[in-house]
Amino acid sequence: MQTRKIPVTVVTGFLGSGKTTLMRHILSNAQGKRIAVIVNEFGELGIDGEILKGCGIGCDDEAESKDRNLYELANGCLCCTVQEEFYPVMEQLLERRESIDHVLIETSGLALPKPLVQAFNWPSIRNAFTVDAVVTVVDGPAAASGQFAANPVAVDAQRKADPNLDHESPLHELFEDQLSCTDLVIVNKTDLMDDAALHKVEALVHPEIPPEVKIVPAQMGRLDVHTLLGLESASEETIHLRHDHHGSPDDEGHADHHHDEFNSVVVHGKVESREQAIAALHALVEDHTIYRVKGFAALPGAAMRLVVQGVGRRFDSYFDRRWEAHEAKTQSRFVLIGKDLDRDTLQRAFDGALAGTPVQA
Repeated sequence: MQTRKIPVTVVTGFLGSGKTTLMRHILSNAQGKRIAVIVNEFGELGIDGEILKGCGIGCDDEAESKDRNLYELANGCLCCTVQEEFYPVMEQLLERRESIDHVLIETSGLALPKPLVQAFNWPSIRNAFTVDAVVTVVDGPAAASGQFAANPVAVDAQRKADPNLDHESPLHELFEDQLSCTDLVIVNKTDLMDDAALHKVEALVHPEIPPEVKIVPAQMGRLDVHTLLGLESASEETIHLRHDHHGSPDDEGHADHHHDEFNSVVVHGKVESREQAIAALHALVEDHTIYRVKGFAALPGAAMRLVVQGVGRRFDSYFDRRWEAHEAKTQSRFVLIGKDLDRDTLQRAFDGALAGTPVQA
């Protein structure tokens, strides 16, 4: 008798597009589905994993860490770690297949989805899992402005001028490759766009996606879960037909591409208020090539931790859960993702920005 295959949804998209927010939404509205989560984190702090652990799906119990449902793959994009880490994690999930209804994989903002989907053709994985859909989340306002998509002129110029980088891909090619492999496109943050901007993004996306793929607008990733799960695309069976800029992976399952255009550093400090934290981070973004900011602020007198996320010059924040007894409540820590970032330089700049920023009540 043919054993059912476990459906897998791959959530991809550029840095800060709202992938983690979408994942939280799915997990909060799972309606009884038993969902295993694989988070692929870029940066030494597992910020995205921590945010997902705070969603209340039972992944954060230290006593149950051996059997937890959250698997976090560090050290780069999934397509680069596909043998070293991805395969063993899938084997662990296979051992628990009777207790899993669906798998969610959040790739890093630097990952190319095609090699990951192709990995589902490996015999031991193909017999047990199928790619229900590749969902690409697009940052609507950023795409409308050309910041991460059609016209990244400034970033590309910096890339070409750097003698230490070679064989680097322009950001618009990465954007197009994420779209070419998709089964559903979510244009996110439409509450920050007017109709003209939305139409502009749709016109940008349409030429890069297969004709049967739908474009769905969303705010904070809030969509009916039935729109996101159960698409039954079996993407691994047709992924070889999808165009990409980076060629096919070799026999080892690795794509011939590099992500040295990006790096990440962590800064920390004592923050007195939400406004002070965001103002200091905003100052760093103004003076350095930082594409993405994410982290936690520990505010005096606050029992809950403040999640701070930024894309370009746009920041948002919210309290997600209470601090645990074992967690440090005096230090705020933020991952900065960008280009040519130096840890010491940014830490000094962050310290200076905190010292020079008035604390607002």
